[in-house]
Amino acid sequence: MTTTTQPAEATPPVTTALPQAEPPPVAAPPTPRQMRALGTFATGVTVVTGLDGSEPVGFTCQTFASVSLAPPLVLFCAGHEGRSWPRIRAAGRFTVNVLAEDQVELSTRFGSRTGRKYEGLGWDPSRWGTPSLPGVLLRVHAEIADVYGAGDHDVVIGRVLALEPGREARPLLYLRGQFVRTTTAPPPSWPRSRPA
Repeated sequence: MTTTTQPAEATPPVTTALPQAEPPPVAAPPTPRQMRALGTFATGVTVVTGLDGSEPVGFTCQTFASVSLAPPLVLFCAGHEGRSWPRIRAAGRFTVNVLAEDQVELSTRFGSRTGRKYEGLGWDPSRWGTPSLPGVLLRVHAEIADVYGAGDHDVVIGRVLALEPGREARPLLYLRGQFVRTTTAPPPSWPRSRPA
């Protein structure tokens, strides 16, 4: 008598459901109250410039600061929606042009999303090819050292290549959503031979 053994039924694999990560909270847009509060901090105004191939690019920037003296480092913040910053990032070098109080038009020109920012504007290339704007208080020539994402902006750390003092004048300031002037005369400048 022949006995036929039936194959055992395959046991289905045990599936363990992985915990589902919660989606990140959607950041609420800043309220007018928040914007008014943060606007009480007065800032200087700069234009960050770079060269994309043979085309000069740049944007107005209020978030600029010195980070370290040894080694010399600076930072600026750039919004993710900007068109100039990705091109400056790809180039790897930039110049921060610190504006004087009579350069509101220059700030407005580079803060606009329309129009040609360099049209009719005289500028000179730095030793590193980055655009040096005329009549500014200071030019900080730097190369990108690090970039950190922070919300809807990038925090850019630059390694300073050279500091180039410009003319003596009062700085352009921005406070509570508008340009303001200081009645205080600028203090005597530091020696121009001060190391970078």
